[in-house]
Amino acid sequence: MRFIDLFAGLGGFHKALSELEHECVFASEIDTNLQKLYKKNWGITPVGDIKEIVEERIHTIPKHDILCAGFPCQPFSKAGKQEGMMDIERGTLFDEIVKIIKYRHPRYFILENVPFIQNHNNKSTWEYIVKRLKEKISNGLRYEIDHREYSPHQFGIPQHRKRIFIVGCLEGLNHFSFDEIDKLKVNTLDIRQFIDENPGDANKIPKRYMDCLNLWQEFISNIPIDVKLPGFPIWGMEFGATYTFEDIVPFHRKVDDLAKLKGNFGASLKGLIKKEQMELLPSYARTKRKFPDWKKKWIMQNRKFYIENKKYIETVVKEISKLPSQSWQKLEWNVGTAQRVISNYIIQFRASGIRIKKADCFPSLVVPSTQIPIIGWENRYITKEEGLRLQSLEGLSLFENDNESFQALGNAVNSKIVKLIAEKLFIETPAKKNIEHKKINHDQLALVK
Repeated sequence: MRFIDLFAGLGGFHKALSELEHECVFASEIDTNLQKLYKKNWGITPVGDIKEIVEERIHTIPKHDILCAGFPCQPFSKAGKQEGMMDIERGTLFDEIVKIIKYRHPRYFILENVPFIQNHNNKSTWEYIVKRLKEKISNGLRYEIDHREYSPHQFGIPQHRKRIFIVGCLEGLNHFSFDEIDKLKVNTLDIRQFIDENPGDANKIPKRYMDCLNLWQEFISNIPIDVKLPGFPIWGMEFGATYTFEDIVPFHRKVDDLAKLKGNFGASLKGLIKKEQMELLPSYARTKRKFPDWKKKWIMQNRKFYIENKKYIETVVKEISKLPSQSWQKLEWNVGTAQRVISNYIIQFRASGIRIKKADCFPSLVVPSTQIPIIGWENRYITKEEGLRLQSLEGLSLFENDNESFQALGNAVNSKIVKLIAEKLFIETPAKKNIEHKKINHDQLALVK
């Protein structure tokens, strides 16, 4: 069958469907560098702005049996601004998909996005998406749709990357069930099969990053073994801080009131103007809004932990306070009671803090290239080849620049999951005969074989 690949990126859909011997007849990708890379990998140059194509020359989009689209997820991601359909440039691109579906009536579609799309804007975004996909098309037919969330780690690929997959079929879904795909899940992961041992092209951690990790290692090592390491995020800025937050946030307090309190790492707020006082507070404490309960809880837990363990960590905390970024002054210890050696684990420098994970699964590859996962025991970032494996995109070419490559990988759809879905979805169904019996011909359905 013939398929189109919208918002194509690296071509995760293309790889999956071409391996099942389907033919790509059209692709779109607005990023010009990705267009060139897609051409290199797949022999097709994607068109640019799909919005412009749909508005001005939708007839140039060929007839096809399958529509694939990992439409932009940033408007709906919890990591972004969550503007959703209000994002003028990207949020409304879903509507372009619907316009193509209504014009060409593909037999199937597979869409992919972040799971949070189901809850965005009090679920109204998801309700809109479902409503539009179920609308009758011009010949009176409508799609039956279904959806489910999957992550590569559920299928033996060591990456936590939950995504929602939405499928639709003009002939109904009596032949298809996500339950069949669920049966393919595995319970074991072997991260060593996906990483190379000391590859020559790997980028080592810069010295300033190593110095930061060494400080946090000293912090951890100084805590007595019978004292449990925090399961909550460690916010170093709260060590010694006394600014109030329970009822009135610092922004709404008077200068004289703040002068009696302390900010980051116990810094005095006395003798300063309001702007200077605010600059000595954690970035998350400069809000005008009341703190949510979870934030209040973590602040209180951090202050309590410091008071109870000050004699062990006071000296190293002074050095941590000198780190150049507040995100480096925060640590997420996600390995529980395991050995207290940071280099034994997977490390990620995130805006929310330095995250330490068990070495059984990688965190989700994300667009900010500053968050490339680090293999602690080799003091290096994962390579581009390893990134391709984590997205089931082995064999594809990437950019020469690592940052650009990992941005593309962060936006990619996992090809293996798409293939598992497609293998179950794309089959002949009895419903097709019923449609033909009603004299709805293949031209009406735009079924091109």
